[in-house]
Amino acid sequence: MSAPIVHGGGITEAAARYGGRPEDWLDLSTGINPCPVALPAVPERAWHRLPDRQTVDDARSAAADYYRTNGVLPLPVPGTQSVIQLLPRLAPANRHVAIFGPTYGEYARVLEAAGFAVDRVADADALTAEHGLVIVVNPNNPTGRALAPAELLAIAARQKASGGLLLVDEAFGDLEPQLSVAGHASGQGNLIVFRSFGKFFGLAGLRLGFVVATEPVLASFADWLGPWAVSGPALTISKALMQGDTKAIAAGILERRAGLDAALDGAGLNRIGGTGLFVLVEHPRAALLQERLCEAHILTRKFDYAPTWLRVGLAPDAAGDRRLADALARMEL
Repeated sequence: MSAPIVHGGGITEAAARYGGRPEDWLDLSTGINPCPVALPAVPERAWHRLPDRQTVDDARSAAADYYRTNGVLPLPVPGTQSVIQLLPRLAPANRHVAIFGPTYGEYARVLEAAGFAVDRVADADALTAEHGLVIVVNPNNPTGRALAPAELLAIAARQKASGGLLLVDEAFGDLEPQLSVAGHASGQGNLIVFRSFGKFFGLAGLRLGFVVATEPVLASFADWLGPWAVSGPALTISKALMQGDTKAIAAGILERRAGLDAALDGAGLNRIGGTGLFVLVEHPRAALLQERLCEAHILTRKFDYAPTWLRVGLAPDAAGDRRLADALARMEL
């Protein structure tokens, strides 16, 4: 197995290296809503019993409405990472995998570890009939690149003609529902969509995601995951929140994003991409910038494959924006 990828959120490790208590750090290293929503009441039976069919069905129905799946009941999974791990079972054997990149590194790591030849491609022009599985993160992490649904459906049709699959990861799609192709999965046949629950709602610790695909694909994932893969409390919480006022959550995220933009612009940093939940900055000394921020107990995300990039997530409040702005103003790079 290849070496694990370094992801955002390593506050404990950063504090051990640069000092301070982890709880006193400002974590801007993730793409997660820093203002988690209030949790709905969870019936005691959800904690006391294994999740029953009604609990699962209710969550799936809520997800179908929320993700606008055109009749498909999404499969709840214990975080989308769990189904990324299962992709080697689904990908057509003895064919290459194409991943639109640079993007979330776990796709390539898992598939290469399973023996697949993985091609990192920039766009659809690089695709061939040899690619049995094409993976697109849309909008992309960390660049924020977004492909229109028509472009994705064209790729899906091309893949179908050669007996291949298209996987679209819409982990950051809640703020841009117009980009989603989840409503086309039932008719396309070879289209699979992954959705993340925790990023938008600020509940990454819940470990919950959904898969939208044809019934045979969903049945395969369900069989591989085994029974009771998602907890009753997670299903209950997701149902309530997806049926609630998500416009208020989106407005809060966009307000936090505006605060981040102002802090970065005030420091003269070059914003080159991002989504509602993070910004990608380009700086010739990005590694040093990240280190100086760590010395101020502010954690951001750097990239080994792009030494001039730095991803900066949202602060939970205006005080966090000011803390970032003040730290940047004191720097000499």
